[in-house]
Amino acid sequence: MTDVKNPARVKAAKARKDALSPERRREIASKAAVSRWAGNLPVAEHEGDFPLGKSTVSSAVLQNGTRIITQATFLRALGRSRSPKAGTGVLSTVDELPFFLQAEALKPFISDDLLQSTTPIFYRSKTGGKGVGYDARLLPMVAEVYLRFRDAELKESGSVPARYERMISAADVLIRALANVGIIALVDEATGFQNFRTQDALARILNEYIAKELQPYVPTFPPEFYKEIFRLRNLEYPKDSVKRPQYFGCLTNEVVYRRLAPGVLEELKAVTPKLASGRLSTHLFRRLTQTRGYPKLKEHLGAVVTMMQLSDDWHDFMKKLNRLRPRFELPKGAPSPQLSFDYDATQDTGKGL
Repeated sequence: MTDVKNPARVKAAKARKDALSPERRREIASKAAVSRWAGNLPVAEHEGDFPLGKSTVSSAVLQNGTRIITQATFLRALGRSRSPKAGTGVLSTVDELPFFLQAEALKPFISDDLLQSTTPIFYRSKTGGKGVGYDARLLPMVAEVYLRFRDAELKESGSVPARYERMISAADVLIRALANVGIIALVDEATGFQNFRTQDALARILNEYIAKELQPYVPTFPPEFYKEIFRLRNLEYPKDSVKRPQYFGCLTNEVVYRRLAPGVLEELKAVTPKLASGRLSTHLFRRLTQTRGYPKLKEHLGAVVTMMQLSDDWHDFMKKLNRLRPRFELPKGAPSPQLSFDYDATQDTGKGL
């Protein structure tokens, strides 16, 4: 969290609040409560709980990917047990600062970024109920405010006010609990969004790389690519034939297609049928998109050939390749994403791998 103070903004907000009568404040809160639930609210697509420090935190992921922590468990995690005011559905002041940050003693430690991130999020739960929460990233930021306040008090007077001790203790526990695990990862794992996010991200990559139609054949793999494979594997290069050992296809998959992007090789194989002999009916690169997949292949091939030429043997080459162009693996447990189009056999006029 950046330590940026904004006293002018805080002072102006306080002045607006102090100028309102108690009746006017209640009227504003009541109208706000009605308007919050009247519009179209985002819906939680994933929900779940996870332990954090001494608390159990309830979380959700909304349709737009926003990760939130429910208001009640957000407060408990900070050592607060207060419930929302009746009719408002959210704990906040007129200047939109939540009550756990409204103390004058805390305001010098509230950054501008945090000040702009404290707006509560209203949503519908998976069952259709009303929900109020905060962006999950807000929790460690608020905890940091309390710890910065503690450090300043200890430096100035050697102690902290008793009324803040419980919140400071809770903030310390939170920061320690989050030292090794990111809050976003916790929410995604608890709600089951982690697998969905991984599958969705892979599907987007494949849509960028895999063409819906078979592309025209264009000579793609340079002769140097195969010449170097023969040399590095200590094989004699055939002078009068382009015939290559069948396992060269496996080598090509390993050093080229597995290193273009996650899931690309698996999807290329899935959309490329095999002949009766068991060989693929066409070159894999003919299913790469002209905008993303094919240019990436050409760029990768150039780097691979250069590394080959700088290597003494296959082991030396693979060592360089694994360091500079590591292979992509599908995350453990993640389903292989499939694109939405089907292979059209009438387009299949190519031969071989």
